[in-house]
Amino acid sequence: MTPGFSPADLENVLNEAALLTARRDGKTIMMEELEEAVTKVMAGPAKKSRVVTEKERKLTAYHEAGHAVLIRNLPNSDPVHQVTIIPRGMAGGMTMFLPQEDRSYESQNHMMESLVHLLGGRAAEYVVFGTKTTGAANDIERATDLARKMVMQYGMSDRFGLMALSNASSQYLDGSAMVNCADSSAAAADEEVQKLLSTCYADAIRILQDNRTLLDDIALYLLQKETITGDELMAYINADNKT
Repeated sequence: MTPGFSPADLENVLNEAALLTARRDGKTIMMEELEEAVTKVMAGPAKKSRVVTEKERKLTAYHEAGHAVLIRNLPNSDPVHQVTIIPRGMAGGMTMFLPQEDRSYESQNHMMESLVHLLGGRAAEYVVFGTKTTGAANDIERATDLARKMVMQYGMSDRFGLMALSNASSQYLDGSAMVNCADSSAAAADEEVQKLLSTCYADAIRILQDNRTLLDDIALYLLQKETITGDELMAYINADNKT
């Protein structure tokens, strides 16, 4: 469950799990506490006391269902670990997927699919409600950052080929990448990033439209249960397909 976690992250997980165990007067940390602790370290504490309108719950359910449907339909995606519409941190809901292994390298295909499922929440909002909300802000930020790195650092743009347009971020500055090209090239790179994001967004919309029944079913399931594990999600999808 914790590829990429540092020793400090793992320490935080076990501390949180111990606290959760103590709250139920337990003597042994169970898997249930460990899973909640991992989620808390990654996304913040659950805000179950936050008042959410039924309209917002429905929108969140479709937003997260959009992510889940896309991850299921993209062959190189990591499996879903948990989907929830309970607010955590600044997020109204969350779809967690966990890598099955630590990776030193990322393929272009995997990153393209990451862009598609990052934009899945916004795509679901469009497909179902014909609108846009602020709920996709973090998804869009992460997708834009990944697309920019693909174009400017990783040599994955047909327009620029193997030319590096920026250097990796520096720990001695503000953490942002250093642009290493002419202003005209930087402007052209912005166009490439926009093109990449638009293509992946269109793919997300197409997949969700092709799987609209599944999107509706998962959203309804989330509204009933609020939090479902990846195994529960796949069991529900498989059972639904059989009927």
